[in-house]
Amino acid sequence: MQHKTPIAILISGRGSNMRALIESCARPDYPARIALVLSNNPDAPGLDVARAAGLTAQAIDHRPYKKDRAAHERALDAALRAAGVDYVCLAGYMRLLTPFLTTAWRGRMLNIHPSLLPAFPGLHTHERALEAGSRIHGCTVHWVTEGMDEGPIIGQAAVPVLADDTPDMLGARVLRQEHRLYPAALHRVLAPDAAPAAATSDCLLSV
Repeated sequence: MQHKTPIAILISGRGSNMRALIESCARPDYPARIALVLSNNPDAPGLDVARAAGLTAQAIDHRPYKKDRAAHERALDAALRAAGVDYVCLAGYMRLLTPFLTTAWRGRMLNIHPSLLPAFPGLHTHERALEAGSRIHGCTVHWVTEGMDEGPIIGQAAVPVLADDTPDMLGARVLRQEHRLYPAALHRVLAPDAAPAAATSDCLLSV
């Protein structure tokens, strides 16, 4: 029987990349199972998606903690440990993390970012790529460290920038690659000696 590593997925909104991980984890040959979906937003639509898939989903609202980010993260950390997870996947989690959580899960926390890092860290990546005249854009899965979007790269997928692209058009093509790259990169992390998960011909996976 395939060993499945327990993971958690952190979301803040609709959980688009979470859906891709749910589908992959449902396969008997995929090396992860989702032990917890956790959100800082009680109204995140992705929580209902997770529950409909039969997963444990929990919200720990950041707002009662005011500006004490570390206190909120201690509550997140307690929930992660109570669920027995080994790895954490950030999937549209829209909170800057403090050193408390990045240190606690160093080497076990992944994030997906909609650009070919180190280009365009932060927000509004598609607009910035178009403004810069980039000919290639894409997405990156990386390890989470204290610096925003600065952790070592696990994998990337590239898409061409077309002459008539708008930010929405470009973002939609990148998102399709995100949904393929994230499960493939997590597979590579958890089962480095196994055959790679199906991804995309322009994925550049490196661990």
